[in-house]
Amino acid sequence: MGGLAHIPILSIVIFFPMVGVLFLLLIDKENESALKGTALVFSIIEFILSLPLVIYFNSNTAEFQFVEKIPWVKSLGMQYFLGIDGISLLLVMLTTFLSVLCILSSWRAIQKHVKEYMISMLFLETGMLGAFIALDLVLFYIFWEMMLIPMYLLIGVWGGPRRVYAAIKFFLYTMVGSVLMLVAIMALYFLYHRATGVYTFDITKLYQLNLPMGPQMWMFAAFSLAFAIKVPMFPFHTWLPDAHTEAPTAGSVILAGVLLKMGTYGFIRFSIPFFPSAAHRFIPLIMVLAVIGIIYGALVAMMQKDVKKLVAYSSVSHLGFVMLGMFALNIQSVEGSIYQMLNHGISTGALFLIVGMIYERRHTRLIKDFGGLSKQLPVYATFFMIVTLSSIGLPGTNGFVGEFLILLGTFKSSRIFAVFGATGVVLGAAYMLWMFQRVMFGKLDKEENKVLKDLNFREVMTLVPIIIMIFWMGVYPSFFIGKMQKSVSHFLTQVNTKIEARQALDRQGETMETIARNVWQSGRVKLLEIN
Repeated sequence: MGGLAHIPILSIVIFFPMVGVLFLLLIDKENESALKGTALVFSIIEFILSLPLVIYFNSNTAEFQFVEKIPWVKSLGMQYFLGIDGISLLLVMLTTFLSVLCILSSWRAIQKHVKEYMISMLFLETGMLGAFIALDLVLFYIFWEMMLIPMYLLIGVWGGPRRVYAAIKFFLYTMVGSVLMLVAIMALYFLYHRATGVYTFDITKLYQLNLPMGPQMWMFAAFSLAFAIKVPMFPFHTWLPDAHTEAPTAGSVILAGVLLKMGTYGFIRFSIPFFPSAAHRFIPLIMVLAVIGIIYGALVAMMQKDVKKLVAYSSVSHLGFVMLGMFALNIQSVEGSIYQMLNHGISTGALFLIVGMIYERRHTRLIKDFGGLSKQLPVYATFFMIVTLSSIGLPGTNGFVGEFLILLGTFKSSRIFAVFGATGVVLGAAYMLWMFQRVMFGKLDKEENKVLKDLNFREVMTLVPIIIMIFWMGVYPSFFIGKMQKSVSHFLTQVNTKIEARQALDRQGETMETIARNVWQSGRVKLLEIN
């Protein structure tokens, strides 16, 4: 960690956007250019501040790094405990990267309540970063709930015609899962105290607890329901298309790019390592639901008339791949799962940006209202094509690496699930290319489309960093995989060790129960003989 040893870099990264909020509060709400400029400057500085985490990160260890630990409520075992490993590092960088692009993309799209909008965006960034970095369960839960408020506002205030319905649906779904997770957190807290005599919410200590199968099953279900809703997994996905369709462009980007990853991150950070034996029992169910999500999401996306809704349903399919790889539980599949989290954030985030750009010009997202746009908007068509090919996993782009690793790892675990999962790749290519062909090619026969202007400098600068990431992650994946490799290996060792230990304990318990039953039976026979 070199020069960062005595700098609370994680606290700075988490709370710097809140400094931006304070500056925004001092600016007059009528001065929209100053509000947008200030928010953009703070988001860019925030991204720059997060770069030392990559530069000084030690890829040769699975330990949490840049750790900050301060007693918070000592009597209850609560701590201000922060740290990152190879898994959370990449998600933190994704968050700071996309936040800049979201604010840049809002320059023209947001015309009302600009001050409140920019405050919500920076507030949301703090909540997302805190959830990825927190290593105390109470602190994690606070950041987890903190994200709900600004996202609810982004959808409910700056969304489309059905924005209130979509915002309430998003809020209620997430809250139901959150309440059950809170109950499970408290149960885990007291069970750890019963086993050790110590009260703590420290996740590194809670990892050491190996609960009996009964409590594991119940608590895995409670944690996993909260995360499954957030992913969202089939059949908990119904809030997602409404939220995406009604949210403003930046809201859709940050929702797809980062917030959905809170669910997949929750599985890999909490549900599986806390309750590995229960997770092992749930593997068939989770993988069946993942495959259903892959195929269902692709088929429903193919039927959509609205481009934004099509991209929203594609998220259900892509995140089904993430869950499939995660629960195959081998090194290739889990690395592919994490890589696909990043890919989805980059590619789907870019698709929402591209849809938003054409919506600003035409005020419609219906596929039938377009056609032949490549003739009128050649620069736009080029960016759209690259991102589309990335989304369907063309070799040389980021999407190929993630899907290949997931299918490779899943094939080692279960060939049948790998075969069904692979159908999602074919269907994904079908609906994305079909949509692209209808929007960009054919006759330019609608008068409204003949006067459209191509991308301006700001819009090009919004998309160029994403294109760079698409090819960097596709051509040189070892840079990213190298950061996560030790952490993933440690995660699998930790999980498999606890599963084997629990199985040994269960076998020992069964053996003792059998001996007791035999002793009882033999004693009973002797008693009958005497009588």
